[in-house]
Amino acid sequence: MKQNLIPILLFLLLITGAPYQAISQSSISELNQTLRYSRYSRLALKIIPIKKGKDRFITQFVVEKIEENSAFNTYSFSYNLVSGYDEPITAENTILLGESELKFDTDRHWVFEREIEIPSDQEQAIVLLTALDTRQGDSYYYHVDLKSPFVFSHPTFGAYYANDVPFDQTYLPAGEALLFKSSQGPNLHGFYYPMEFEVPYPPMETKPAPVPRELNVVDEGDFLANVPKELSELGYYFFQQDTADTNGVLVKTTHEAFPKVKDWEEMVQMVTYISTRREHETLLTAEDKKRALDEYWINLTKNPETAKELIREYFRQVEFANILFTDFKAGWKTDKGMVYIVMGPPQEVNFFLDREVWTYQGVDESSKIRFTFARVKNILNPHYYTLNRSRAYQPIWFKNISQWRSGKMAF
Repeated sequence: MKQNLIPILLFLLLITGAPYQAISQSSISELNQTLRYSRYSRLALKIIPIKKGKDRFITQFVVEKIEENSAFNTYSFSYNLVSGYDEPITAENTILLGESELKFDTDRHWVFEREIEIPSDQEQAIVLLTALDTRQGDSYYYHVDLKSPFVFSHPTFGAYYANDVPFDQTYLPAGEALLFKSSQGPNLHGFYYPMEFEVPYPPMETKPAPVPRELNVVDEGDFLANVPKELSELGYYFFQQDTADTNGVLVKTTHEAFPKVKDWEEMVQMVTYISTRREHETLLTAEDKKRALDEYWINLTKNPETAKELIREYFRQVEFANILFTDFKAGWKTDKGMVYIVMGPPQEVNFFLDREVWTYQGVDESSKIRFTFARVKNILNPHYYTLNRSRAYQPIWFKNISQWRSGKMAF
């Protein structure tokens, strides 16, 4: 019976364009969102909510075209509004997004925009964007909590590129400008944080990380909305409509090479995840960082050609970590970025209200290892997570580091 059902479902999928999850009645917590972090994704999705009333939002669905020459009819787009991570996603609560509804179609983006209103007595509301690649049946997902215990609020204004497409990143090269649009008043307020962060502790280190005693912040005062605003300094900025409120827009400012590596000094910092303490101290104190790094990589692999491949692969992981996980920290310095660099893209990704879980193959073929990132309520980022550390991670962590050091790691 099940074998006969599969062709029918695939037929419906291709003919109607209805997302497969609407047929299978999964919930958000049951969806495997591994394509969200894949190195071979053809799209990158983003949802940007702008608050227009107590329970009313202008919701921007932004689709970045990673694949060259992307064709709209290759994909089927839809969204769902659910009241919890375990609520079934059905055909009844699936709303299709057609080409005629595009607000923007640029070389880099497709953008839809919908107004969403939540019943005032509803305690949770999550919006899920789905893009189905009809060629392989791959489904891309992205979700945002419009209303939940982990969200203070959402901003009443948006950030935009020069072509009016919503700003769908968290980082921007220092010295470039963004346009902040608001219908709530002529002025916005900016705060600048010239912060540098330490790398995170490894997953098996259970002692708490040190907390900075002082938070350096520069109050930049008011500036005009709807006029380009230059973000001139390295660090991060937090923009608000009302400084007495608990919402705003976070933008991390970076060097011009970001998300790639800038120089030898930065490369030295980044190899800490696969280095011994002595190796890293030697690199940090070396006068000629390039020569020291060359010797470091060749000493690891004993083969110059293998060393070149290893360098390319390692810093490719760093680049993806920066793209995927940058918030007020550079992506490679976040807990997710650290795990992503060493372990590679997870085989399974599941989201729940209070956590995100990554699943990998364990130390042998019959076992699995799961990294759980606990969700933390944070004014800067409504979807902020920290790793639940455990000594149980030690075997798989050291196994992967050994593979990196031998030049055998490839994703």
